Amino acid sequence: MAKLYFRYGTMDSAKTLNLLAVAHNYRKQGKRVLLLKPSLDDRFGAGAIRSRSGLEAPADWLVGDAPLDLARFEGLDAALVDEAQFLGPSVVEALRDVTRSHGVPVLCYGLRTDFQGRLFPGSQRLLELADTIEEVKVTCQFCKKKAILNLRTDAEGQAIAEGPQVELGGDERYVPACYACYRERVWAAREAAGLEGLWD
Repeated sequence: MAKLYFRYGTMDSAKTLNLLAVAHNYRKQGKRVLLLKPSLDDRFGAGAIRSRSGLEAPADWLVGDAPLDLARFEGLDAALVDEAQFLGPSVVEALRDVTRSHGVPVLCYGLRTDFQGRLFPGSQRLLELADTIEEVKVTCQFCKKKAILNLRTDAEGQAIAEGPQVELGGDERYVPACYACYRERVWAAREAAGLEGLWD
């Protein structure tokens, strides 16, 4: 049976670059691939999947909360999903079923947690249902340790401790950080704002 994959990493871990490379390899072999992304992600235009390296491809399907049209998976060799953390849990469940009903492997790329270290709903469901979970690794922006958290910053590069879970942005808003570097910066931001604790 085809599998559901979740390949997660922090910001700047080349998840989208990996997705585009996989799509290129499938297509080079003459295989049919469907590229999906959540309609919420309009950072590079509604229809573009773009990596920070500058490589891009058009998205074949912008996914919202509506039920998936399963006919679009007929005859595919793979479906690749960018920014999968923004998928609704019901969409993840539908993609899980596509692997069984259509025999199509579904490879989802995205963040595991938000800037406060909390799971996105889509990522949580992927962690619960995926056959294979793989980490795409990158080092901390501030040291040589492995990054595990996404630090949200302001225009001056200072940590932001509070705000909405979803706030689209790239290198100008987010940096990958290990726990120690993340904690130091977020703790300072919370103290400056008169807030208590790290995760409140």
